Amino acid sequence: MPKISTPAIERYAAKHRGGRKRKYSSPGREAWKRLRRNRTAMVGMVILFILVVIAIFANAIAPYSYQEQVYTDAYQRPSSTHLFGTDNYGRDLFSRCVFGARYSLVLAVTCVLSSYFVGGSLGMIAGYSGGRLGNTIMRVMDMLQGIPQVLLAICIAASLGNGIPQLIAAITIATTPTTARNSRAAVLNVKHAEYVESSRAIGVKSGRMILRHMLPNTVGVIVVFMVSLMGASINMMASLSYLGVGISPPTPEWGLILAGSKQFFTSYSYMVLFPAAMIMLTILSFNMLGDGLRDALDPRLK
Repeated sequence: MPKISTPAIERYAAKHRGGRKRKYSSPGREAWKRLRRNRTAMVGMVILFILVVIAIFANAIAPYSYQEQVYTDAYQRPSSTHLFGTDNYGRDLFSRCVFGARYSLVLAVTCVLSSYFVGGSLGMIAGYSGGRLGNTIMRVMDMLQGIPQVLLAICIAASLGNGIPQLIAAITIATTPTTARNSRAAVLNVKHAEYVESSRAIGVKSGRMILRHMLPNTVGVIVVFMVSLMGASINMMASLSYLGVGISPPTPEWGLILAGSKQFFTSYSYMVLFPAAMIMLTILSFNMLGDGLRDALDPRLK
């Protein structure tokens, strides 16, 4: 088969293009171009970038310590001194929301990664092996998925007790069935591809087949779902803390801030509105970015 391009052809083409070299594209660059054209996704990405910067530089951005209590400053409404006002203990709500971004984002990333480490591995094994092993794994996942995620997480967190490790374990177990199903579907999508059949024909082992050949070709689907799962994890984390089975005070987690301020909603509504707005904005940003990534990585939209 003749070559489409040779060094001589490249020199000839560059000469007639005024010395400009030909720009080559790749699937990643094409996906990034489609993502940049999606304004909704770019807005979500910018908001998430700002939140990440706030979380990293929380110590420099927050004007006060998140646990500093000044009882003489209690119940102060938003002002130039306290941008989000103060709570019933005189703590600066802006500082607590800023540090809350650090806790919420880090814990959400940890929960999603641990969920995919467990559920993703089980889903890939079930999708690749099939048969009795695959059916057994997925029937167990079906039984867990029959329980609503939040309810399952509440039961696990209530039995384990309050704390960050317990919260991560509860969210991980509650989201494992969903990640297992997503990973299994991604593996089944490429299981009968030609490169997989060729690798199997030359005797490639199952572990190497999954890690080197199937996993890289399912990254797009998995990344899109992981971004969407980030928002769901933050929502679940805030719900557990709000119900009192998540993180223990005085940790400045957004759901915990809401739980401590709910009794003042009618008289000091700002105590509830600002942490609720942080939760809503973060979840919305992850959903916007997830939808944009889904459209950008879909080959049918090329």
